[in-house]
Amino acid sequence: MNYNIYKYARDAAWKFLIESHVTSLPVKLSEICRQRGILLLYDYDGKYLSGGENGCTFTDDEKRFNIILNPDDSIELKRYTMAHELGHIFLDHLVNTTFSSSDMEYQAERFAINILAPACVLWGLDLHTAKDISEACNISEKAAQKRAERMAVLYRRNKFLTSPLEKQVFEQFKTFMLK
Repeated sequence: MNYNIYKYARDAAWKFLIESHVTSLPVKLSEICRQRGILLLYDYDGKYLSGGENGCTFTDDEKRFNIILNPDDSIELKRYTMAHELGHIFLDHLVNTTFSSSDMEYQAERFAINILAPACVLWGLDLHTAKDISEACNISEKAAQKRAERMAVLYRRNKFLTSPLEKQVFEQFKTFMLK
């Protein structure tokens, strides 16, 4: 995947955390949605989701964003889906179609994991295992395993806090990390 596509999503996630004043894990996505006027709805009657979809996003007549979630999914999957859909919203995928569908999905995935389990915060907490990441971030073991694998690479490279945005996220979480 193109590094610029990754970087765009990563930087957007950092900006999202900063602008949403997130200071602790697990990230309170429902609260952020409420503050931003984003409606969270469950597709109890199967009207919006099909074919095993976990979620989708659309705007209503009042131009509000609505995130639709599968009510049968685990809380961890609902949180990940919500973060993924927030990625589509904050990466302007609903109005800006300059990226391919696969690039938009990749970006939304990167956005989701970067807001739910920010690497610099995991590093500050010295978290390494999928179990520890899953518990701290309230994400599934599967998502935490992928994050742990990526964190292993980042730990080897030891290139944390190289971006001004990343430094700002780290500072924002400092009180939480010191507990």
